[in-house]
Amino acid sequence: MMDQKALDELFGSFNQTKIGVVGDIMLDTYWWGSVDRISPEAPVPIVSLQKKETRVGGAANVALNLSALGAPTTLFAVVGNDAEGKELDSLLKAEGIKTEYIYESSERVTTNKVRIMGRNQQMMRLDHEHTNDISQNESEKLLANFYKYVDTEKPSLVILEDYNKGVLTKHVITSVIDYCKQKGIPTAVDPKHKNFLAYKGCTIFKPNLKEVKEGLKIEIPSVSLDNLNKVHAALKENLQHEISFITLSEHGVYFGATVEQKLIPTHIRNIADVSGAGDTVIAVASLTYASTKDMELAAELANIAGGLVCELVGTAPINKVHLQEEVKKLLVK
Repeated sequence: MMDQKALDELFGSFNQTKIGVVGDIMLDTYWWGSVDRISPEAPVPIVSLQKKETRVGGAANVALNLSALGAPTTLFAVVGNDAEGKELDSLLKAEGIKTEYIYESSERVTTNKVRIMGRNQQMMRLDHEHTNDISQNESEKLLANFYKYVDTEKPSLVILEDYNKGVLTKHVITSVIDYCKQKGIPTAVDPKHKNFLAYKGCTIFKPNLKEVKEGLKIEIPSVSLDNLNKVHAALKENLQHEISFITLSEHGVYFGATVEQKLIPTHIRNIADVSGAGDTVIAVASLTYASTKDMELAAELANIAGGLVCELVGTAPINKVHLQEEVKKLLVK
């Protein structure tokens, strides 16, 4: 629990808390239309297109959530030298996110996920992307930009956001975490299966329950504090990190640190869409931890924020005012 003054000070501090985000960014494209008949050419619905919408996705959505909370946010990624990359850059700049360190490569395409929507449901998804690891040249360009940012901006925390699209290679992961450790900057990781155990020495490791089971190749018979403490011990043995932060869907969140472990239950919500909830959770937890170094408070706020965005349809960033009101209702004494 916290008092109103502490809550106001925390949300005010977000505006001065610089965060860097390294990872896979993408464009989410939505083609909305109506479906009235089946094609005479094949047994498929005809979607009569009415509007096109583009949003930022992947690590860019994490940055969008951070910016929505007021944090000065800088992105590091590799995109293609193409129209999608330029549109993504424009969308990010419009939200106040710094994009000057994103590297444009002529060897890759910008990931674009096109969703065709009819009758308010997804009819089809078209993915245009390269998922192979970025080249050595692309890695060195990305890392040079990152080192320059760290030395000049001195961020409060760096997030590594992995979507298995090739930007976070083992070399990039190790280089980013090691450089941040040299500079005394905490790192938070949202992993995927490919390099799950490559994030050695990070500060906060945030998988979901499914990713933990697959990454460690273990069964978790039930969601309990005892079982999750064992998971934390297994993760720590592999990663030598400081804090495990595991999202548990309807069961809430768990965090395990050296002196404290806690299972925090979810708050009852009307769930509309879970898309992007993980991006919101890592953003809120990282920003709160960067501001306070209090992991319990970070987990509590992230748990609330994740539930709030699940009430919205589609990927949407957290609303700062709405989050502050909800935290006041649930956590302020």
